Amino acid sequence: MRKLVVFLCVFLFCSIFRAFSIAIGFPLNYTAGGVWPKPVKYISNSTYMVLRPDSFNFKVERYDCDIIQEAIRRYYRLIFDADINQQTFTSTDGYNNSSRTDGTSSIVYLDTLHIHLMTSCKMFPSDSMDEKYELLLKTDGSESNSSLIAQSVWGVLRGLETFSQIVVPINGNRFAVRTTSIVDFPRFPHRGLLIDTSRHYLPVKTIMNILEAMSYSKLNVLHWHIVDDQSFPFQSNTFPDLSDKGSYDRYRAIYSQVDVRRVIEHARLRGIRVIPEFDSPGHTLSWGKGIPGLLTQCNHSYPQPYGPIDPTNENNYVILRRLFKEIHEVFPDKYLHLGGDEVDFGCWKSNENISKYMEINNISSYEQLDAYYIDRLLNITNEIKAKAIVWEEVFDNNVPLRKDTIIQVWRYANHPELYYKKLFNVTDDGYPALLSGCWYLDSLANGGDWEKFYKCDPLAFNGTEEQKRLVLGGEACMWGEVVDETNVQQRIWPRACAAAEVLWSGNGSTFADAAERIEEHVCRLKKRGIPAQPPNGPAFCPYTVM
Repeated sequence: MRKLVVFLCVFLFCSIFRAFSIAIGFPLNYTAGGVWPKPVKYISNSTYMVLRPDSFNFKVERYDCDIIQEAIRRYYRLIFDADINQQTFTSTDGYNNSSRTDGTSSIVYLDTLHIHLMTSCKMFPSDSMDEKYELLLKTDGSESNSSLIAQSVWGVLRGLETFSQIVVPINGNRFAVRTTSIVDFPRFPHRGLLIDTSRHYLPVKTIMNILEAMSYSKLNVLHWHIVDDQSFPFQSNTFPDLSDKGSYDRYRAIYSQVDVRRVIEHARLRGIRVIPEFDSPGHTLSWGKGIPGLLTQCNHSYPQPYGPIDPTNENNYVILRRLFKEIHEVFPDKYLHLGGDEVDFGCWKSNENISKYMEINNISSYEQLDAYYIDRLLNITNEIKAKAIVWEEVFDNNVPLRKDTIIQVWRYANHPELYYKKLFNVTDDGYPALLSGCWYLDSLANGGDWEKFYKCDPLAFNGTEEQKRLVLGGEACMWGEVVDETNVQQRIWPRACAAAEVLWSGNGSTFADAAERIEEHVCRLKKRGIPAQPPNGPAFCPYTVM
């Protein structure tokens, strides 16, 4: 009993000291081989094996494909980067330089990781992709017997990422990994990041780097808010004037369809879906520059000449059908994000033709007029065999929706009780939902540090189990008003990493444990070329982005 009391006192003191150190700015020790996001079931012990770059290999059993082969090359480079072979982590985990398994002079080498893919590869990630994997790193006498087992290629990718994180450099051109047993799978199928390329154009290279960083935290959906009021950088072959006249620069600030396919391929090889958002009827001022008559003409007394798309112009629906058909052909995911948020009714109110149209068609409010437009747009997406994601205002306006339409809850960032109430209402009506309200990365006032994002949980509302099964996950949102290629990644990482762990395995770790793991993870991101900002205050990472 006395020993138990002493142990508890020491444990309590260490926990308080860790939290106190973080609070007052003492340098924070961080893990070596800590995994982010934390696996669901994770057992390791003090026995470890040594990896030698010149003899280690991945051996693919059963099924193979280009996704796996490209991943093997990628992860070999990430694990055995020649620039870091002489570096070591400042570790709290007890690795030493002896590389012994038991106190004798014998060394167990891990020379092969067997990859068992149990089914043939899928070519594109989807909303139903299986990301579960099992990682077994063990010794059998003096030899290693290690394997990565997954039912799908997407599980192989997630397992390789975890393996790359638990391998750590030791002295010389050698690396070590603990004997480990991991069974891991995501808590939610939709773990997303929104980027905005209208407010500021982001070069393709920057988008690809963001995709790399997403894969390092097991995020699996890039929500590409590609156009908005400010610019229309998507190059449409059907309506080329949209980007020619609506982008910031028709030569230097557009995404050709070749560019888009490069992004999609880069994402595919990392198990990431790319879902485009073409928001309407609001947020469309740039659209009107390339298609005359698309937007509502405001009354001369209104502060601006044009407003949202004119929902009373029948020709507009012909144009929208052709445009969205092309978009769906370019982007292979079955979902399109249709937007539907923040529609300014002022211009519609000022237009006499719209008022007459509403009177003739018994439309009594502008919310109903907005619902009429969205309903027509949803019919178009149904015709082209696409499914829809919409912002929560569409639900609020009582638009008749198919039950597979996903509602994205985003408002009331500083009022959890309100966005949880909206999650309740959406799921109570039987619709699948995504949460973004607590993960707006552009607003530093909403959480300048990662721990504020770590506290959010999409299931923390008072709903039934059936309702909570309708919550598909969530997205961190990096709106583009004040970021471009010079600072967007620092603003995203590591704050989006916090959302990634919540969405993968939950926020069940203590703050001290999560702080040490995210400190290492940020250092890992820097070593891999991702310019992430410091997560916790004073610290030192030996890797810098050149």
